[in-house]
Amino acid sequence: MTLKRFQAAAIVAATLTAASSACEGKVNVGWLGAPESGASSGSPVSGVGGGAGSPVSMSGGLTVIPTVTPTPGGAGIPSDAGAASAVETPATDTKVPGKTYTDLPSAPVIDTTGGAATPANAAALFAAAAQGAQAGPCLIEPENSALYPRNWLRPSFRWVVPVGQNVFEVRLHVGNQANDLVVYTTQNLWTLPKDLWAALDQDSYDEPMTVTVRGGALEGNAVTSVSSVSTAAMSIAPVPAPGSVVYWTTTSSTALKGFRIGDEVVEPVLTPAQVQQPGGTNCVGCHTATPDGDYASFCILGGGPDWSNTLADIQPGQTGKTAPWLGAGASAFLASNAFGISTFSPAHWITGDRVEISMYQEQSELVWIDLESAQSTGQWGKLALTGDPQQTSGGAAGAPSWSHDGNTIAYVSLASSTTGRLLNGPADIYTVPYNNKLGGAATPVVGANDPTANEYYPAFSPDDKYIVFTKTTDVTDAKGQPVSLYDNAGAEVDVVPAAGGKATRFVANDPPACVAQSPGVTNSWPKTAPDVGVALDGRRFYWVIFSSRRDPFAMQEPQLYVTAFVVDSGGNMTTHSALYLWNQPEAEANHTPSWENFGIQYIPPTSIGPR
Repeated sequence: MTLKRFQAAAIVAATLTAASSACEGKVNVGWLGAPESGASSGSPVSGVGGGAGSPVSMSGGLTVIPTVTPTPGGAGIPSDAGAASAVETPATDTKVPGKTYTDLPSAPVIDTTGGAATPANAAALFAAAAQGAQAGPCLIEPENSALYPRNWLRPSFRWVVPVGQNVFEVRLHVGNQANDLVVYTTQNLWTLPKDLWAALDQDSYDEPMTVTVRGGALEGNAVTSVSSVSTAAMSIAPVPAPGSVVYWTTTSSTALKGFRIGDEVVEPVLTPAQVQQPGGTNCVGCHTATPDGDYASFCILGGGPDWSNTLADIQPGQTGKTAPWLGAGASAFLASNAFGISTFSPAHWITGDRVEISMYQEQSELVWIDLESAQSTGQWGKLALTGDPQQTSGGAAGAPSWSHDGNTIAYVSLASSTTGRLLNGPADIYTVPYNNKLGGAATPVVGANDPTANEYYPAFSPDDKYIVFTKTTDVTDAKGQPVSLYDNAGAEVDVVPAAGGKATRFVANDPPACVAQSPGVTNSWPKTAPDVGVALDGRRFYWVIFSSRRDPFAMQEPQLYVTAFVVDSGGNMTTHSALYLWNQPEAEANHTPSWENFGIQYIPPTSIGPR
C-alpha cells in the first residue's frame, strides 16, 4: 500500500533541501520543488514598480504551454496522495521578518503570447495616455480577499474585457517586495511563472498583496485612453493545503477525475467501464473516499438495481478492482437496493472493523454496513434516530458525514428524497451518536436548523470542531411548494460549530459583483481538506472545496473552487473569497468534490497545465 501520510518531522527532513539562490539563502520547500532558472531572487534593484530597466519578454497566457496528460497506471509512475505536513515549522518559516526582497523584476514584463502583439513600449504608452471615464476590466481571478495555500497552483490574473479595451496593465504589489510586478498584455489572462511563484511562496507569505488591472484602447502606436483600476487583495497562507481531490464530471458521460493540490493537470481516476463489481456499470456518482484513500465508494446505474452501492480501487494499476476485504454478504447487500451518499470514519477502518454508514431504502433511514461480512444476515442494521420528527412523519434521513473520531454522525433530516439524492425540504442538520452501531437520540445542530431555511450536505472538519454545509433560504416557491435541494441556484455554503452555535456565511459565496451575485450561482457541496493547517502563531487554517456556477467562461456549468476559514488563537474566525482551480477542464461540468488523502497517481511537477 502506498504511504500517504508522514509525520511532520519526517516530511520536513525528506523535502527540505538547501538551495543556493544568489545571496538570498533560499530553502527549497518540498511542495514546490526547486525554483526554475530565471528566478529574479537576489537580482540588483534598478527601479521600483517597473520604472527602470528594459522590458522583459515573458509568456503567461492561454495555450502557450502544451498540456502533459499523465498515463493512468503507467509503469514506474508512483502513487501519491499529495500528503504534505500542514503544520508550519521553523524549517518552513523561510521568510526573514523586516527584510525587503527583490524577487519581482524591476522592469515591466511584455507578454508575448496571443494573437495581437503587445507593444514593447506599452509602459510608455500607458503613461502618456489620458485617464478615461470607462470602468476597468472585470477582475475575476483573484477574487478580493483571496487566500492562497503555499502549495497552490501558480496564481492567474484573469478578467472580463470591457468593450473598447484591447491592451492591459496588470500590477502586483507585495508588502515586502522592493518592486511591483508590472505586466502588459493584449490577453485577458496572465499566469505567474513558476519561478516567481516559488520565490513569493518562500519570501512573501503572510504579506499583504494587491492586484490591479486597467485597460486601454490601443490604436496604431498610441493608447488613446486608460480605464479606471480594478483591484483585488490577496495573500499567501503560511501553510500548504494537504491531500488530493477526486470529483465528479458529467460531461459526455459520468466519471471521476482527480488531482493533488498544486497539480496543474487533472487525471482520470475512475470510469464506469472500469468498475469490476458489478459488471455493466454505466454511471457512477455520489462518491466518497475510504479513510485510507485507496478506494472510492459510490452509487451506480447498470449492473443491478438503480443507485445500488459498490466500492472500487482507485490506485494506479489497480483501478476498478474490488476490495479484497469486501465480504460476500456485504457485497450482496450493497447490490440489493437503492442507496445514496455513504460515509466512513478512520476510527472504524481497521481489519475486523470496516464500517460504512449510508442512506438506504430511498434514503428514508440511515444504516450501518459491516463491509467484511461474509454472512447473508447480520451484515447491516438501522441506526436509531430517536426524536427526529421526520422519522415519524414519512420524511427521510440522508447525506451522512461521520466524525473522524468515530463518535458522531451528522446527517440531513428532510421531507423527501429520491433516486440516491436529497429532494425536498424542509431540511435541517442533525447529529446522532454512533454508539456501536445502535444510534440514539437525534439532536438538531443549532445554527443549522433554521426553520426558514434548508440546511443540508454536512461535512465535518478534520478536527471535528466544525461542520460545513449547504444552505438555501428559498424553502418554498412562489406557489408555496417545496423547492428542490438538488442543484438549487440559491444554494450557499456556511460553517457552524459542530456542537452548535452561530453559523457563519462564507465570503466565498460572493462572486465579483461585475459577474454575478449570490444567491444565484449554486454554491454547494462543501468538503474540507483532510488536515488542519497550523501556523506558528496558533492560527488554524481550514481549507474547503465547493462547486459553483459563477464562472462566466464555463457556460454556467459548475466548476470547483477552494476557500478557507481561519480561526486565530482567540477563537475569532475569518473567511476568505474563492480560488478558482484552473487545472480543471473549463468546458466540463465539475462538481461534488471529495477531498481526502486519495491514493491517486502521482503527477510530476514538470507537468504544465492549460495556462
